[in-house]
Amino acid sequence: MQKRIVIFASGNGTNAQNIIRYFLHHPQVKVVRVLSNKKDAKVLERSKTLGIKAQSFTKEAFLDPGGVLKILKRDRPNLIVLAGFLWKFPSLLLNEFHNKVINIHPALLPKYGGKGMYGNFVHEAIVANKEPETGITIHYVNEAYDEGAIIFQARVALEADDTPEVVAGKVHKLEYEHLPKVIETLLLKKS
Repeated sequence: MQKRIVIFASGNGTNAQNIIRYFLHHPQVKVVRVLSNKKDAKVLERSKTLGIKAQSFTKEAFLDPGGVLKILKRDRPNLIVLAGFLWKFPSLLLNEFHNKVINIHPALLPKYGGKGMYGNFVHEAIVANKEPETGITIHYVNEAYDEGAIIFQARVALEADDTPEVVAGKVHKLEYEHLPKVIETLLLKKS
């Protein structure tokens, strides 16, 4: 029985695209859908190009049992992956998919997490505080921003003259390298 993934993303979708490509011909794991809270998000186009069903949804559909929850129940995901998804995941969905929702955060939690800490805001704060390293955190999603149990972290050293853009590049490299493998491990260890 193939394991099924649904990805939520809000923007460009490079992490979603990387996950889709990783599992495109995988014998045991398949990305079945990509959902976005933005109808013009680049992730929708990237996903469709790779043959994956992709659609946007409204805030109302996100919070309504007849909206996104209905889609997810039909898709029966074994894992929901938030890859650059910026809305707080509602209890309605978390209760239905308990311990089946994960997120990737572009820093070493618990540092630089919480509401408003995403993308360049995180990298700018790390540079401003002259951190010697940063990294990624893959964690379970709960009702609070970036406070779910940590599944995996990877670190990268920073140079004193690294700009937020350089930091972002280093972090993206870690995301691309590790996120698909962590997803695969989570899904296949539960077999």
